[in-house]
This record gives sequence, C-alpha cells and structure tokens, in this order.
Amino acid sequence: MASIDPVTLRRELHRHPEPAWREFETTARLVSHLESLDLDALYVGPEAIEGDHRLAVPDDDEIERWFDRAREAGADPDVLDRLEGGYTGAVAVIERGDGPTIGLRVDIDGLPQLESDDDEHRPAAEGFRSETGESMHACGHDAHAAIGVGTLEAVADSDFEGTLKVFFQPAEEVIGGGKSMAKSEHIEDVEYLYALHVGLDHPTGTVVAGIDDFLAVRHLEATFTGEPAHAGATPQEGRNAIQALATAIQNCYAIPRHADGPTRVNVGVVEAGDAANIIAEEAHLVAEVRGQTTELMAYMSERVERTLRAAAEMHDCEVEIEIGAEAPSAESDDELREIVAEVAESVDGVDTVVHQSALGGSEDATFLMKEVQDNGGLACYVGVGTDHPGGHHTATFDVDEPTIRHGIDTLSAAIEAIPNADR
Repeated sequence: MASIDPVTLRRELHRHPEPAWREFETTARLVSHLESLDLDALYVGPEAIEGDHRLAVPDDDEIERWFDRAREAGADPDVLDRLEGGYTGAVAVIERGDGPTIGLRVDIDGLPQLESDDDEHRPAAEGFRSETGESMHACGHDAHAAIGVGTLEAVADSDFEGTLKVFFQPAEEVIGGGKSMAKSEHIEDVEYLYALHVGLDHPTGTVVAGIDDFLAVRHLEATFTGEPAHAGATPQEGRNAIQALATAIQNCYAIPRHADGPTRVNVGVVEAGDAANIIAEEAHLVAEVRGQTTELMAYMSERVERTLRAAAEMHDCEVEIEIGAEAPSAESDDELREIVAEVAESVDGVDTVVHQSALGGSEDATFLMKEVQDNGGLACYVGVGTDHPGGHHTATFDVDEPTIRHGIDTLSAAIEAIPNADR
C-alpha cells in the first residue's frame, strides 16, 4: 500500500480550493489518493450522499462553470463524470473483521475568498497559494481532508478490528452538505462518530477532547414586492419594497431574547433599488437565526418569519420567504471525550489536552452527530489546535502543518481504542 505524505496532500488541496458543491477537482484528487489505499469500498459523488437532502446548492450555471474548470485543470474525467451536477464528496471504507462500525467526518470545501499574496503569507512564499483566483482554504478544510486520508492509512496499517468509514463531506461552509451525508445509507450502521476541526483559537500542540455548545442555525431569504413609481411626481402611486425591507430588518433585531439560552439573528445580505428617483418594486434580504438548542433556533425562525410578513403588510407589499440551509445543535458524548483525552496525552507533539470547550458557532457535522446519537450511538467533535497567523475566514489564514500529524495520531489512536473499550 502506497504511503501518502499528508502535508504534501494538504498543500496540493490548498492550491486547488473549490466552494460548496463545486468540489470537483478536490474530490477527484482525494479519490486518486484513496484508491492507492487498501480500501474495501469507496463511494463517490451521488453514491456518497443522499442527493435530495443537499442544501444551499448554487445554480446550474455556477456548478457548470466550476465543473468545466476542473476538467480543464486535468481532473480525472472518469471521476468527474460521476460528480456531474454538483454531487461531490466521498465515503471511504475499510473492514477489518468483527468489531464496531466507526465513522470519521471531515469537510473538504473552500471559501469564495481571495487569498493573500503577501510574501509573509507562507502559502504565497512557498508556492502553494490558491490558484483559482477566487477561492481559498481559509478555514483549514484542506488539513481536515489530509487528516482524514492519513487516519485511514494509519488505521488500515494497525491491528484495528472493526469497520471504519471516513466521510469526506462537501459544502460545510454553507451548512449544506452535512444533512445529505447524515441521510445517506452509510451512516445507518455507524455506532461511533468522530468529527474534527483545526484551530478554533487553540494553539498548536493542543487537543480539545470534545467540543460542545454548537448553535443550531437556519438561513432565511425574503423577497418583498411592491409597486414602482416616480419618487418625485407620483410617490402616492408606489408601494415601497425598500420601506418594507427596512422595517423588517429593524424589527428582526428587536425580537426578544429567550430565557432558556442564547439566541442570535443577523441580516447579512440586502439587495434593492434601481435609482434614487424610483420607488423600489423589489427588495431582497438573506438572514440567519441561531439558538443554543434546535428549539431556540426554531423560536427565532418563527418570529423572524412573523416579522417579515408584518413588515410587508405594514407597507402594502407582498413577501415571499424561503427557508435555506440549516443545522441542529449537538453535544459531544463523554465516553468518546474520555477516550480522546486519554490517547492524546501520549501523542508526540501534543502538550496540552483540554477536556471540553464551547464552539459558540454552528457546524453541520451536527447532522451526522445527531443521526448517530438518535440511532443509539455516540459522537464526539474533536478540536486539534493550530497556530494560524490570520483568523478563520480571512485572506491570511494558514495551518501550522505539524497540526496535521497531531490530528492523524490522535484520531487514529482514538478509533483504535474503541473496540477495546467496546468489549
């Protein structure tokens, strides 16, 4: 079996980042490496996900543009043909006799962001900066994918007894891919699940054994429709969609918080108007709501929808509301947290083990975690610290590459420990 250098793989993926549901070249590169391992099964594209549960899928023209880019870049045409239409991702499986079925979820998408070309930015200085010109790995998913491949290789070479499934999940950045993998047949027999993230403000050499406090999240889009008119000559004939939108925004931020836990609301995108002297016929917004629990998120969502409708009625407009991507809340199970903490103590280069930490944000790995937990299994979200010069989702984000080995060694040991703990 060929040995794969995980740092080289990470840099290869870093040079070719692709946004959500457009990870054609990324998936093809991963498949190429995975096929060199002693796998028992490899599911690619629509075989790896439940396509009806994809969320936040871009339009066909955007998908086709990135598909053509991957083909022009020389991605394996046989793999690309299997991914057509934006059905990206993969599930790799090794079976090593009787034992539990364990899952590891890693995400693979980049962000639609231009990467720094400053000489002090290491990817630029050392020749592995993003080559797409419009996207980058600004959150460490290139490292996650490399850790996933490295963990597969390490477990395959060990005395592990059981089945390991590694989920190479697309579209995390838009909370769009987790549900499609959680609803696939591949999760049904998973008894234990790990997921991971690098960084999260923890330095290199730190392992967080279990992360909690994922905020449930939902995206909403609203389009207000009114009647155009000349703003100077006949303002009374107009029905101003911008007024409705402005009222809605102001009142969304006035929704009462909840005694049961933290809640959030944010209007992040606003599009409206044609000219200063035209009463706007249409206005559009994109908002998100979050809650410490899925129930609290639903509380905020219901009140935002009510607020949007009330604002439309106040200004004699119509409003169309669409629910977009979403993800539930989740918690790490203590049994797996204890296993991670114990094995991490012996990992070379790890000098600090944090038992528990709060994320304070959202992640669609929670779909897979909840699915396993609802089926009677256990799940745990592991943090692998890394020194990063820029914050997550910034043009100067980078991964301290020893982190990759820390992640592989910690997760492979935690996976190998489960069959013994399971007896």
